Amino acid sequence: MSAPRPKQHLIQIAKQYPNCWRDVDEMRAGKGKDLPDWPVWCYLPIAGGLAIVSQHESMFDAASKAGVFTGLAAWRVTQGIYRFDPDLYSSLLDTPVTGDIPCSILYQLPEWCVYVETPGGEKTEGFFAYLEYDINTGRHELRLIFDTTAGDLEQVILHLGSWTLETALEKSFAEAKRQLIKNDFSQAAFELNLALGAGELVQHQNSVAERALNFLLFICSQAGEVGTPERGPGNPEPKRTKLGWRIFTAQKTSTWDVGVRIGAELRRSMSSAGTAGSEEAGRTVRPHMRRAHWHGFWTGPRDPDKADQRRYGLKWLPPTPVNISQGSELPAVIRPIKKREN
Repeated sequence: MSAPRPKQHLIQIAKQYPNCWRDVDEMRAGKGKDLPDWPVWCYLPIAGGLAIVSQHESMFDAASKAGVFTGLAAWRVTQGIYRFDPDLYSSLLDTPVTGDIPCSILYQLPEWCVYVETPGGEKTEGFFAYLEYDINTGRHELRLIFDTTAGDLEQVILHLGSWTLETALEKSFAEAKRQLIKNDFSQAAFELNLALGAGELVQHQNSVAERALNFLLFICSQAGEVGTPERGPGNPEPKRTKLGWRIFTAQKTSTWDVGVRIGAELRRSMSSAGTAGSEEAGRTVRPHMRRAHWHGFWTGPRDPDKADQRRYGLKWLPPTPVNISQGSELPAVIRPIKKREN
């Protein structure tokens, strides 16, 4: 029996870069000591991944592959595979992402790197997602690595901030061009300019990033819909060893079902469509489903002096039945979240 797709990529990269996991562990051990410190939501900055990959590749190739390597290094710790309920999956595909990206929600990723399955996709089988902290600039990024049906791993980079998805992509492209020119890769910069000028690259990345963002926002904002009330994903706690504190990585993959209850409720609502109607202003209003969307809200004190205590929340509002008999509300699930120490 063959290993799951993301595991196959992990096995392949370990063969490609011998002793790479030992090097990663050493860099993690130097965090805030021999090396600069970085936020707990980042497993390893890409600068660390670049230092490892450049031992085996030319600097040009290492620069393009370091992001993939770092993402897989982070995924190796927990090896979580997220499988959405099929009806919820379809609804999320149709949910628009408008306005500024709700970046604060993304820092609630349950694991340093997640792998989300994308069944039925024409070109992808799934994608990895993780957060990057640029050790040189302090910039925060969302890194998406798409697992194509051809077996390639393609990156999409979003610079996080108070701006739209399109702006996040534009900023990443501008930085890519700047780095190519800075490192005297003029031909690659020229080819990137041609691709951007044609518009197809931006359009493609915007489309795939929007879909991926919907899945990630759901995972981050609806913790009770991931796994079960008794067991859910999370990063491992460090353990004390003779050589100091250490994080032990997963030996096998874990598959997390996402949105099982919401999916069941969606099916109950959809099955009622077309079975009821009502008279409104002298006409019959056909039963239908109002489009799903995201609803953002703030919690905490409104006192300006306590602004640091306010938190932004996000709730996915599923397709709403109109003139359809409603099922019962979904019960709430509360799962305690342990504070990360490392």
